[in-house]
Amino acid sequence: MWDFLGAQYEQILFSSWQHFSLVVQCLLLATVIAVVLAALVYRNSTLTGIANSVSAIGLTIPSFAFIGLLIAPLGFGVVPAVIVVAFFATLPILRNAVVGLSGIAPSIVESARGIGMSRFRTLLQVELPMAWPIILTGIRVSAQMVMGIAAVAAYSLGPGLGGFIFSGLSRLGGANSLESVLTGVIGVVVLALILDLLLVGLGRLTTPRGIRV
Repeated sequence: MWDFLGAQYEQILFSSWQHFSLVVQCLLLATVIAVVLAALVYRNSTLTGIANSVSAIGLTIPSFAFIGLLIAPLGFGVVPAVIVVAFFATLPILRNAVVGLSGIAPSIVESARGIGMSRFRTLLQVELPMAWPIILTGIRVSAQMVMGIAAVAAYSLGPGLGGFIFSGLSRLGGANSLESVLTGVIGVVVLALILDLLLVGLGRLTTPRGIRV
């Protein structure tokens, strides 16, 4: 194992960076999409129900099958990996964003409107900051989930540590096959822990003190 790590050291670091970068960029894209969608639907109970149903049903789609379906029209490479990771990353964040925004007391919103704040300004300066801890929880859940999905996305020759896993599985029983699989699996777990710690720190920095207390 140590010989394998020493020989593949540079490739492991590069693949780890690619994996981490893919997940973080897709999380940013998913957060924007989820918050915008939640802001559009949370005031309507019917649309809220649809959003929650889509979030629940979407998570039942097998990620491996989804990647396989995208390969036919999009080919191999980064694009199918980004679409799959961003899609699955959006679902938990959307659910939490809808719950967070819907859970704000109407009296708080009415007070903000009463002092002359527009609906958009109320959303940005009152509702989103109050819902942020719940949204961030969804981001943390999403981050852990898509860290593994990003490894599966390597089936489409996407970037990341999944290449080590599929390479080892394809020649299981051969030289360094087990070491290759373990490198990919352990690397994904380590990256997931690092990202979760960063998100915890982000929560400490961005959550208003009054809400945190």
